[in-house]
Amino acid sequence: MLTYLWAEQLAERPLLGESMFRDRADQFKTRLKWKVDVDHRGCEKDEYDALNPLYVIWESPQGLHQGSLRLLPTTGHNMIEEHFSHLLDEQMIATPKRWECSRFCLARHAPRHVAANLMLAAGEAMVGFGVTECMAVFDQRMMRIYRLLGAQPRLIGSTGTGKDFVGIGFRNSPPNTGKQYAKRRACRPKLLQSGLIMPLVALIVKPNWVKCAH
Repeated sequence: MLTYLWAEQLAERPLLGESMFRDRADQFKTRLKWKVDVDHRGCEKDEYDALNPLYVIWESPQGLHQGSLRLLPTTGHNMIEEHFSHLLDEQMIATPKRWECSRFCLARHAPRHVAANLMLAAGEAMVGFGVTECMAVFDQRMMRIYRLLGAQPRLIGSTGTGKDFVGIGFRNSPPNTGKQYAKRRACRPKLLQSGLIMPLVALIVKPNWVKCAH
């Protein structure tokens, strides 16, 4: 099941929130060996989780995390500008129409459809907020996932090769975002209807930093 939650709303879903941060620790620290902070509860969080980002989460029938990603506007603090700007040829222009996507995470043994559904849901959310461009930092593993989903970003900066590769790219959010991902990965029919997802986006209570870019 698809769920949109701002960070400040995670307290209302403690099981879902904690399982998400635990899965992030498992993926980024245990499996990928990233240098990330994991607390005494086994949860991975960084400074950007404290900025009330929007989480796009796929949860199991039991209310546990199966996959997620994090969205933040580039008009405030963001990972690309503060940690990876040296990979860019030009200074990144902050605009309400450009958001950053980060912490794309899949739980172990997550169903195969979860990744595609997350991309579809994130695209629909951005369209709903009037966002036209999504930027992300990624490694070779994520490049393969993006390619399989038909969502390969345009590379605008990179360093390293193989397992040491780190890239920055962006992808536009055209009106047919959902159709593109659906065609590649045959997402569940009920999610293919924008008439279902877009009302969910419209019902998201927006924090103060959100200003729709229409």
